[in-house]
Amino acid sequence: MSIELLLVILLIGTTIVLALLVKSGLESIGFPSLVGYVTLGFFIRLADSQGELLSVEAQKAYKLLSDIGIICLLFEVGLKSNLAGLIRQLRHASIIWISNILFSGVLGYVASYFILNIAWIPSLFISVALTATSVGVTVALWKEANALTSPDGELAIDVAELDDLSGIILMAMIFAVAPILELSLETPVLPRLAQASGILLSKLLIFVAFCLLFSRYAEHPITLFFQKVAPPPDLMIMIAGIGFIIAAIAGLLGFSIAIGAFFAGLIYSRDPQAVKMQTSFTPLYEFFTPFFFIGIGLDIDPNTLTNALGPGFVLLVVAIVGKLIGTWLPAVPAVGWSNALLVGISMVPRAEIAMVIIRRGRLLGEWAVPPHVFSAMVGVSFATCIIAPIVLHYALRRWPHKELQETT
Repeated sequence: MSIELLLVILLIGTTIVLALLVKSGLESIGFPSLVGYVTLGFFIRLADSQGELLSVEAQKAYKLLSDIGIICLLFEVGLKSNLAGLIRQLRHASIIWISNILFSGVLGYVASYFILNIAWIPSLFISVALTATSVGVTVALWKEANALTSPDGELAIDVAELDDLSGIILMAMIFAVAPILELSLETPVLPRLAQASGILLSKLLIFVAFCLLFSRYAEHPITLFFQKVAPPPDLMIMIAGIGFIIAAIAGLLGFSIAIGAFFAGLIYSRDPQAVKMQTSFTPLYEFFTPFFFIGIGLDIDPNTLTNALGPGFVLLVVAIVGKLIGTWLPAVPAVGWSNALLVGISMVPRAEIAMVIIRRGRLLGEWAVPPHVFSAMVGVSFATCIIAPIVLHYALRRWPHKELQETT
């Protein structure tokens, strides 16, 4: 085994140990671990700027682990989703959901394009990223306050899940049309856009049909078969392997592997047996997912930080105001001003889906997400995941809620 490969293994092993220490430290003080993961990746990038830490082999290793991490992340999001339940909640939460999506997206685009003078395609990526919410952070905060199943807690989780679901749909759309929009100055855009949209829709219908047929006719027999020949941990690994296959099929069809992983999770979310075995998937999730956020930190160019401070501050204000106003206004008539404010604060954190959107945009090139815009949006994610937990923790103590089972 070559010295270079041994050094890569040493670097990856050290990263895993440090990631676990970071997670333990941040969770003990109530902060999302992803903040530490991104910081860790950024410090690795800084260390490399002083030497030759990140060889070509190391970069390839981190890239592979990051891609596996994003598959695990979105597979988990899909697996935990209750699509039927969300559809049932549309009537209750749809006005709040649509309002906060519109406020966040439109305000994000206006601030990016008209105030910060960012090109219109990167402004679209910013706008789409700002529509998403971190349902994981939101769940953790309400659960810590012993209020997850209170009426306001359930409303916050429903809206957050709808935000993430719409964020994934918008992500698929922008990835499909952005390359065509980038060529709009050179060729007539409408014919190309119509052609690409038709191809995208056809592929999407094929992919969705495949997922539906697999879910209805193949998933349960395959799960039962492996259940007979393998113990539960191996069975969950098999389910994860099928998730990887579906993610790869989505990638081959021209979609993001993140989209495929999410659909794979949805396929198994309707199977109670698969959902019960989620704990068996946890080790895979905990091992690989940090590498996605570490990869984000590695992508931050230290030379762009100075240029990113101003845009980052403006976008942070927009990220907070867009969700607060967009959620608070329609929620006041239903739950009152104080409870509406709690739900609004719960929508502020931007983490998993927002970072997937902005990083995938960065990988398309500078025309989609320039380096300083990427750094600014990472800063927004950082700040919202720190500010929102602190404020919501204080607000929930001032306006306490209790679990329904404790009051009935």
